[in-house]
Amino acid sequence: MTDTSAPSDSRLHKELASAGIAFDQVDHDAVFTVLESSALERGIPGAHTKNLFLKDASGQFYLVTVLAEKQVDLGALRHLVGAARFSFGSADEMAELLGVTPGSVTPLAAINDTRGRVQLVLDEVLAAQPRVNVHPLRNTATLGLSGLDLVRMLVRWRHAPLIVPVPNKRPAAEPSQI
Repeated sequence: MTDTSAPSDSRLHKELASAGIAFDQVDHDAVFTVLESSALERGIPGAHTKNLFLKDASGQFYLVTVLAEKQVDLGALRHLVGAARFSFGSADEMAELLGVTPGSVTPLAAINDTRGRVQLVLDEVLAAQPRVNVHPLRNTATLGLSGLDLVRMLVRWRHAPLIVPVPNKRPAAEPSQI
């Protein structure tokens, strides 16, 4: 059975430090959506993220991490990563597999997926960033580390991410003028 209790900040910090990964953390009020966190972004430098917890028709789970402002084209993404049709994973599945709740989703939750059931997908733009901001397993803080160090940590936890150019939705076409 998977332990669904999220490790404390100190355990996560210890894991990062033992891997030689530099990071900093800013505590703040709870945020549950990208919109709510947009006010915080002005005070915290770096690339801000959002995460999509997805399940495909075959039962494979995915955690997709992209720039906060990106509108992901799920149809194009599924073809890119070789998945069946996507739907969103449930809060119960998220808690069971990643040990986090909606609003606290983060690629760092891979630390809790000891059975390797979730495939991480990281937008290639983030992998190259000097600073990527993610939740440290709770939505009352933001942890910043480099994109390369994020990838290194995920590999260390046996969750090498698929690093791909996550496709953006195309804007709806404007109605033609007659």
